[in-house]
Amino acid sequence: MSTAPKAVVFHTSTSSSELDCNDNDIVVITHTKSGANCVLKQFGAHILSYQTSSGKPLIMLSKDAIMDGSAAIRGGIPLCYPQFGQPDKSYPQHGFLRRNKWKVVEGSQFDTDDSAGVSLELELKDVTVARGDGTWGNDTTLNCKCVYTVKIDANSMTNTLAMENLGSEAFDFQVLLHTYYLVAMGKALDHELCNVKGFEGYLVDDKVSGETYTLGSDPVTIPEVIIDRVYTPPSGKIDLNLTIAAGTDNMVELKANGDVDGTAVPVSGVVWNPHKIKAEAMGDFGSDQYNDMICVEPGLLSNVPKLEGGKIATFTQVMTSV
Repeated sequence: MSTAPKAVVFHTSTSSSELDCNDNDIVVITHTKSGANCVLKQFGAHILSYQTSSGKPLIMLSKDAIMDGSAAIRGGIPLCYPQFGQPDKSYPQHGFLRRNKWKVVEGSQFDTDDSAGVSLELELKDVTVARGDGTWGNDTTLNCKCVYTVKIDANSMTNTLAMENLGSEAFDFQVLLHTYYLVAMGKALDHELCNVKGFEGYLVDDKVSGETYTLGSDPVTIPEVIIDRVYTPPSGKIDLNLTIAAGTDNMVELKANGDVDGTAVPVSGVVWNPHKIKAEAMGDFGSDQYNDMICVEPGLLSNVPKLEGGKIATFTQVMTSV
């Protein structure tokens, strides 16, 4: 692993370009044995890119992403915690992890024949942005620490977030990895080439239409409008196992699991694409880049036990290019 200020490569469906990153908090993970690599920022512990040993990029970063720390980064893998969306209006949408600068855990860097990686950490005492004035405000009696470990090998990346309650008071939480997958050749709206399989039997909450229903056997595809749907697993379903078709010759297997103090918690998923109208309205997103991406976001969203004092919750996703 190396750290150095440098330009960051962002990927569209048909090309890659450099995005100036005017700071020194870039962390580069290189798996020497295979040549796979990952780029992330300490701001937000935000993954900007991952490329397999063959040079295939799996992650999409907006060409207009704001990289100076004044806002959350559009694209990559934003971390959402202690909430997804804004069920608690006393602090900002998606929580505070993505809006603060993390520290590299001393001695955590590794590069072996099997894999390479690094860990970053953030304690609540170091959170200066997006705490709000309520549940997690400066006067809160709650306390927590998060450690984020990123591990790569030739064809896969593993992201694990460990969330520790440093206080004595239990608290509610949600966690989600808001992953932007790059769709090869701009085929996000092509239902044959871009779809998600594995949500069969899940309860669907469509945030656009307001409908709720149980998904049948059809794969999830991007319609002719924005898609923003939450998929809640049926009773007895714990881990998430999906197959993502992300454009021409680009298949990804996604596995995710989580636990609270060692007890497994069912994993939900979100599928999102802003489509044309919303994409054009976002100042940090290319107006045509909705063709280049699909967000498939695993998380612990429903019936999550409180995190008791001194206990740890973990959440892991593994993406594998197949």
